[in-house]
Amino acid sequence: MTIPAPDREPGSPVDRAARVALTWLAEPGNRTVWSLIQRFGAPETLDRLLSGDFPNGSLRSTVTARMAVGDARRVAEASLRRAERLGARIVVPSDDEWPTRVDDLAGLELDTGGRINQDIRPPLCFWVRGAPPLHETLERSVAIVGARAATSYGTHVATEMAYALAGQNWTVLSGGAFGIDAAAHRGALAAGGRTVSILACGVDRPYPLGNSALFDQIAEEGLLISEWPIGAEPLRHRFLIRNRVIAAVTAGTVVVEAAARSGATQTMSRVLSLNRPAMVVPGPVTSAMSVGCHAILRGNPYARLVTSADDVLEEIGRIGEYLTEPPRGPDHARDSLDEESALVLEAVPRRGLATPEDLAATAGLSVRTVLQRLTLLETAGLITRRENGIALAPQHHPDPET
Repeated sequence: MTIPAPDREPGSPVDRAARVALTWLAEPGNRTVWSLIQRFGAPETLDRLLSGDFPNGSLRSTVTARMAVGDARRVAEASLRRAERLGARIVVPSDDEWPTRVDDLAGLELDTGGRINQDIRPPLCFWVRGAPPLHETLERSVAIVGARAATSYGTHVATEMAYALAGQNWTVLSGGAFGIDAAAHRGALAAGGRTVSILACGVDRPYPLGNSALFDQIAEEGLLISEWPIGAEPLRHRFLIRNRVIAAVTAGTVVVEAAARSGATQTMSRVLSLNRPAMVVPGPVTSAMSVGCHAILRGNPYARLVTSADDVLEEIGRIGEYLTEPPRGPDHARDSLDEESALVLEAVPRRGLATPEDLAATAGLSVRTVLQRLTLLETAGLITRRENGIALAPQHHPDPET
């Protein structure tokens, strides 16, 4: 490995500018560029590419096309100046606030083809708008993602879940889109918690424009993050590249609603490959917006069904940190009965009266045992004795199915 000159060390201004230039020359996650940086450092990698030293033809075509429309170093300088005016900062791997969980992308391998599924290496840098430290904010974070064309059911679940998670001091992360993403951000903000939006464009131009007021509030109280330089446009393929970061930087990801083929299901494939908690909210089987959710649950044994923030916390928290009681119906006085008492109570007709002998025959017990149990049942207020027989207490007419 090449030893960098002092002014080219990781975290230096030269290193930061080189990382910005390289992100512009080749889209984030590029496997070859990332490997070159690990070997030579960002400044020398940039020098090599700009001088025509390409390790493969694919990278050559990508970089050559970008060099035909601009000078990488000037683009980087301009982006850094614009970021300073905007109040944004650049965070690189050598900085204390770098979210180290994202480095797990270095070992991610997917068995599907296509450049999007191959160029999945860690970011070279992050652009950040907002005051909270990046690493601290993301250390206790959970992603909530889903359909843009969300139903009222989906937006309700996402909002309530985000509100409850934020109330437990968890950062809620999403992608800023309409639908589930926006509902998750708003739920966290309503709880007075932190929320983070990871963008597929420059932090100076969050997309979609219809959520501009929401993005302003996120930047004020949480963080806007992007791998792309200032001014970068929200191109379609960038959302798919961005999704690997959502999967990597959080402690787990929840999909609330997703169509059969969607960015949310693609994000979940990265979550599962990284061995992060993958959580899915079920929906109506008649809803097209829940088809993707049900396919994830049906197709992967490691995906967990969740219906509330309590379920999510149990998955992402430390062992024993969030223990919840299993759901159960209302308690009944008969729940604590011993087996023989329960048999006697079941033998008492729902209407009318029965003698101890009738109850003994129905319950299959001796008359003596029935008389003993009737005393217990009367004390518990479950039956009443009358001159001509035994009846259920007025308020206790149990459904035989319960």
